[in-house]
Formats: sequence, C-alpha cells, structure tokens
Amino acid sequence: MLPPSLRVALAVGTSLASLTAAQAQPVGAQPGLPQVASTATPAEEVSLDTLSVTATKTEGTAIDALAGSSVVTREQIDRLQPSRLSEVLRDVPGVTTQENPNDPAQAINIRGLQDFGRVNVLIDGARQDFQTSGHSANGVFYLDPELVGGIDITRGPTATIYGSGAIGGVVAFRTRSIDDILAPDETAGVVQKQGFGTNGQRFFNSTALGARIGTAADVFGQFVFRNNGAYRDGLGTLVRDTGNELTSGLTKINIRPADGHEISGTALLQRFDFANAGTGNTGARFANAVQADTYTLGYRFARPDVPLLDVSIRGYHTTTHNDLTFLQDSPSGVYGTLGARAGSRITYDLETTGFDVHNTARFDTWALSHALTVGGDYVGNHVRTTDNAGGFGAAFTPSGERSLAGAFVQDEIRYASWLRVIGALRYDHYDLSGGVYRSSGDRVSPKFTVGVSPLPGLELYGTYAEGYRAPSITETLVQGIHPFPAFNIRPNPALRPETAHTVEGGVNLKYNDVLMAGDVFRAKLNVFHNTVDDFIGIQSVGPDYFVPAIAGIPASICASIPGRFPCVIPVRDYQYLNIARAELNGVELEGAYDWGGGFVTLAATHTDGRDRATGETLVSVPPNRLSTTLGLRFLGGDLTVASRLTFVEARTDLPSGSTILATKAYGLVDFFASYIVNDRVRADFIVQNAFDKRYTQYLNALPNPGLTAKAAISIKFATR
Repeated sequence: MLPPSLRVALAVGTSLASLTAAQAQPVGAQPGLPQVASTATPAEEVSLDTLSVTATKTEGTAIDALAGSSVVTREQIDRLQPSRLSEVLRDVPGVTTQENPNDPAQAINIRGLQDFGRVNVLIDGARQDFQTSGHSANGVFYLDPELVGGIDITRGPTATIYGSGAIGGVVAFRTRSIDDILAPDETAGVVQKQGFGTNGQRFFNSTALGARIGTAADVFGQFVFRNNGAYRDGLGTLVRDTGNELTSGLTKINIRPADGHEISGTALLQRFDFANAGTGNTGARFANAVQADTYTLGYRFARPDVPLLDVSIRGYHTTTHNDLTFLQDSPSGVYGTLGARAGSRITYDLETTGFDVHNTARFDTWALSHALTVGGDYVGNHVRTTDNAGGFGAAFTPSGERSLAGAFVQDEIRYASWLRVIGALRYDHYDLSGGVYRSSGDRVSPKFTVGVSPLPGLELYGTYAEGYRAPSITETLVQGIHPFPAFNIRPNPALRPETAHTVEGGVNLKYNDVLMAGDVFRAKLNVFHNTVDDFIGIQSVGPDYFVPAIAGIPASICASIPGRFPCVIPVRDYQYLNIARAELNGVELEGAYDWGGGFVTLAATHTDGRDRATGETLVSVPPNRLSTTLGLRFLGGDLTVASRLTFVEARTDLPSGSTILATKAYGLVDFFASYIVNDRVRADFIVQNAFDKRYTQYLNALPNPGLTAKAAISIKFATR
C-alpha cells in the first residue's frame, strides 16, 4: 500500500504542451508524482479535471473550458500500452487518425478536417508541419507514445490564438519530464520500463532518469527503443511491411535563477527505420529512414504577487527528414519505366522555425475580473525535395518556402461566479514562394464566447469564432504528370486562403457526491456548425485530351483502347481549387463517473460534412464512433481491471468519383489491467481486439491488427 502522499493522482498527470510540467498540475495533485507509483482515487480517472491551456492559453481544467477541450493523461497512455498514438486518441470525441500501418507517421482529423495544417499539431509547443503527397494523408507527424507525458486537445477554430491555420483545432503533446518519474521529496532517480507482446509487438525499452539540484534546476533524460514486426489481421493474414524500428532520445533542462523565473530547454531526437512497397502501379519497394527532431528553448515569468505579468517566450526548431531508398530494381511498373534501380533515392526535408510570445495580465475593473492576453507568433517552413528516381517526389511534393505570422489579443472576463465572457481578435499574414510563383494574404479573425452558470455544477456556453488557413506549399506549387492513370497536376498560385466560421454551443457538468460520498461525475456536450469558405480540394479542370502512352504500359491496357495505335491514353488535368463552401456539423459527448471502487467513461462522436454546392459528403469526414470503458479497482486500489468497447459505424456515403474505399461497421473489445506491486514496481497488461475482428479503419490503406496481447513492467529507483 502506498502512503496517502503518493496516492494523490498519478492517474491524472499533466497535459500542457506550452508550459513545463511543474507549472501544469492537475487539480488536487501535487507536482512530481511518479507514474510508476499510481494508485487512483475518486476523480483521478476523470481527465476532464486535468489542466488544459489550448483553448485560451491560460490555465484551467478541461471541464471548465468554454470549448470542446479534452485531455489524455499519462496514466491513460500507460494502461493502454500503445504502439501508436491512434490507440489512445480513439477515446477522444471528435478526433480520429489516418495512418498507413507500413509507416509509423500519423495524421490527426478533428471534426472532419485534416491535412495541410488544418489541425495544428504541437510537440512541446513546436509546430509539426511535415507533409508528402501520395496515396495517404497530406500532413503527418512522427512521435512515439512512450515519449508522451500528456495530450491537450481543443476542437474547432476557437483555439486560433494558438497558431495560424488551425481551423480544425489544436492537439498539443507534452513530452515526459522529471515530474513524471520523481516525487516532490525525491532528488534523483531512474525508471526502467520494458514491454513485449504478440502479433508483431516484439519488444520496447524505455529508460527515464532525472535529478534535481535543489529548487534551482532539474535535468531529465529518456531513451526509447522499440522493435515491431509485421502483424496479422483478424483473419490471420500477414500484413507485410508493417514492422518498424525506433531509436529515440529526449533531454530536458529547467533552470530557475530567481523566484518566478524559469528557463527551459528540450531536445527530442527520433529515428525510424522501416521498409514498404510503393502504392499503385509503382513496381518498387523502399527502405525508409526518418529523422524527426524537435528543439525548444523557453522562458517564463509568473508570480502571484505580480498579477500583471505572466510572460511566456518560446522558440523552436523542428526538422523532419525522410530518406527513401529503392531496395530492388523495378523491371515493371512506373518506376521501372523511368529507370529506377536499387539505390535510387528520394528525400523529403522540412525545416520549421518559429516562436510564440505572450503575456497575461490579471486585474479587476469594478465587479469584473480580467485575464488579458496579448501576444504574437511566427512560423517559417522550408521544404526541399530531391529525387533521382524519376522525378515524381519533387513534382508532387515541391520545394518552397512559407511564413506565417500572427498577433492576437484576448480578454477573459468573469463576473461573480455565474458569468464568463471571452472576446478575442487574431491577425494573420502569410507569404509563400517557390520557383516563379509567389502568393500572400492577411486577415483579422474574431472570437466571442459567453458562458453562464445558472446552477452550481452546470455551465452553458455559446461561441462564434473564425479561423484562417493559408494555402500550403504543395497545394500552391504542385506540378507534374501522374504516370498511370495519367493526368497532369497544375500549380495554382491564385488559391485563396480558407476561412472558417464556427457556431458552437456546449454544456459542462461537474458534480461530486452524486450517488455516494466521494464520487465524481464530469461531462461535456458540444454541438457545432462550421462553414469553411473557399475550402481547398483537388478537382479536374478542362476537357480530356490524348497523349502517347508511357513506355512500358502493358499491352493488355493498350488493347483496351480500340482504334488507337501507337497506344495513346486520355488525360485530364487536375488542380487544387477553392470550393465555394464546405459545411460541417456535429455533436460530441464526453463523460466520466468515478466512485472510488471503479469508473466509467464515455466518448461519442457524430460528424456530417458536405460540399454545399453539390450536397456530396466530404471524403475527410469519419464515420460515427462511440467508445466506453468500465474499470474496477481491487486491493485498496492497487489493482485496476477494465474493458474498453469501441463501436464504429459504416462509411459508405462517399462522393462520386472518390477513390477512397467504403468501410463496414465494426465493434472492438479490449481488456486491460494495471497492478501497483509497491511504490517502485508497476505492471500493465492489455489484450487488444480480443475477439480477433478483421476490420479496416476508414481512410487507412491496410487492414488493422487482429488479436494482440502486450505486457510491460516498470521499476523505479530513487533517492531522497
């Protein structure tokens, strides 16, 4: 049994991406409780009580946010033992992922919007803008879940003060820190974690260590190695090339030279190695070496006796380098036609440099309390593509540069305990260039929110918010001929930025002692209507015309075009264009009830999105989903046993001409258990897809894994 001081809320953890862990502790928790020694008490499974900042940049619990805000804690990540972040985000309403199982990269979809920066993904406050064009998502990031300390999510453009372009929302990842492994009275320690599993889950190792130098400084480091093999789907069929290997390192340092002052630095380095076959008629197989590095440097001053100053300054630099090497000659297919041979290479490089500066001043005017936040941010993207394997990489992921700059002001006003008003303005400007093309633009976007609490524990809110997304480098500059089926893609420097107009309403419920003494109930319900003007999508332009067939196309295809010799094929041009208007509507529900001896959570999502002119659905809109978890605690809370159910509706209503495959409805069952052996040792076990269901998640290219079992043990050594 753990002493009471160690029982206080390790299940919650922190979930801030722009603040240090010591500045962002859950309600009722003490900073620095080690994850390995987690024993839950009522409210600790209720992640809505965890602090969140993505909605307004000021600290507050997710349940109190006047927005669709959710939090994923380190405890939730630990008990699910995920190999990918998609396994965790499944429980967040309004959020889905798109991934190719033969590539560890992931894309995040919020309320039916994704790709090209529509969802602002941050790692420790550093923006992740990597993108390559192909038969998958156009905007991905690389991050292993074992490196994550918490996730802070706000859905919709209500969080646009958190960065330009986030018309879908913001997902902020906080990496692990010293407060995740050491208790407040511990000065140094190490947590050694190892895991293994079935169905491709071979082995992973995580070594995390840290030390405190009094209250003046602390240092933290983590090393993660993961080795996964190819898995089998629910029918027992081997899904080839779904293995990968990760080697990563994380270092953090915090220095506090004086009361209220903190300087922080982070270095995250990840190396992924994997092999996969090209999609379509490529006739090729690649070895992929991905380096994804993030560096941040920040300063914060915050002290209760100086309410007019809460200053945060953060600069960052991220690089993502993807090196594809042909593993074998391509005697057939497109790349064979172009002469690609073993050793031919394509490289994609993205460098992003940015900073964020803001200050929150807290003061009163008569009966009104204010939190006035003023700030600005800048993001610079530099993309460079090289290709000696035929030119398709450079054509469809063009080199170029783009800069995004913004400034914002926001006032959170509170009157008594029943009224809150938030008003904000954001100014955005962008410049984009590549080759002979240039484009730029700017706009001011407003936000206005009113929250009313007519009864204790009940708060109603309504929001009108606008967002602004500049065209990406690829959307503007892409230019080339797709080999087969043949079509030409034209650049479009005249693209107009997207503008989102969102009306959202919500209910926040927060009650204690509902059915018995000490229990906790939390719930959020959000309803939204989002209209995106000048929505950007790729469409055909101009009439069909005929061109000579590319050499090497099979004769059987030529023979199918009667009367044409030498063989020619019809071609149509495509181009990224502004669709007049896209509309998205939806409902999201998130709730949790914890009575000490157990807990129940629920997350439900319904989203509908259409092109207003044609009435056809948007391909990016995922099917409806419901997930629920029931957990029970035994042995004084040291043993937790739980099951998660996930139900996903079919997605068959696709727009005409879509190449996306429809998916069937499916249901999944997971079982997991966590056991706190003592204050130094923790064991976790999970069985995923327990009934070996064969299914393919919507937008994914390959079937998902069948039954998979995983186990992990964590051992902690610490000194006081």
